[in-house]
Amino acid sequence: MSDYDLNATISRLFVYPIKSCAGVELRESLLIETGLEFDRAWMVVDEKGEFLSQRELPRMALIAPQLKQFEMVLRAPGMLALHIALDAVEQPCKVRVWDDECAAFDMGDTAAQWFTDFLMQDRQAGIPVMKLRLVRFDPEHKRASNMKWTQGQQALNQFSDGYPVLVISEASLDDLNARLKAAGHAPVTMERFRPNIVLSGLDAHDEDRTDELHISAGETDFKLALIKPCPRCPIPNVNPQTAQTSPEVGQMLQTYRQDARLDGAITFGMNAMVKRHDQEPFDLHLAVGQTAQGQLRF
Repeated sequence: MSDYDLNATISRLFVYPIKSCAGVELRESLLIETGLEFDRAWMVVDEKGEFLSQRELPRMALIAPQLKQFEMVLRAPGMLALHIALDAVEQPCKVRVWDDECAAFDMGDTAAQWFTDFLMQDRQAGIPVMKLRLVRFDPEHKRASNMKWTQGQQALNQFSDGYPVLVISEASLDDLNARLKAAGHAPVTMERFRPNIVLSGLDAHDEDRTDELHISAGETDFKLALIKPCPRCPIPNVNPQTAQTSPEVGQMLQTYRQDARLDGAITFGMNAMVKRHDQEPFDLHLAVGQTAQGQLRF
């Protein structure tokens, strides 16, 4: 008999190479110190180096990256493809994501013009015309998660909102869609919530009630600590296929997802980190179909 009362399967994996642009669904990925390989390694910034997201520029959802062996290819409606070498950067720079100043590298004028041309079309009212830049995180820079939530362990990120990995169960989305349908709204896809790891085999929001998951990853097993509920901004209201916004998702979440752990903030999904000892290797192999087991906490 299993020592665990929660048995799940990794059903989907996503990385988001450019913060707030479309994700890339994978069958397998390396899990490195900062999260899944290439996750939020790039970011769009304004002239002051401040990060931009779908909050201000919903059209970012329409920028679709494709990861190849030596390059990332970006496509967007009405634009020629932009090819970004995986092993090349240009000038060092300083940028800001939330309250963190980070060392980064500018990706050059061609990329800057491509993002400016696409994202400054049909911008929201009140958003001025800006010259945008694409930057890449400097891997020598250490950006750590808030230790209030990491149990004293250093958990590093690149340009994510603050934690290495986001976990959501299929059942949580199914529950939301049942509520939307009952209210006369269309169902939504998991892409709105931008998880890295999607789990099947759980009840709705079991991820909220689990402290850690034991993941069987080939020859290497490891524990994923579920450390902080993910507070939600308006991005789930953006349709990832059209970049159009409508309020029904956020409004529905407000009716049942206020989280006392975050003073009533609306949450959906759990931020996570690998639980490890300093001497343990970090390049872990994640794949769809691997099992994840844990103990429920009530």
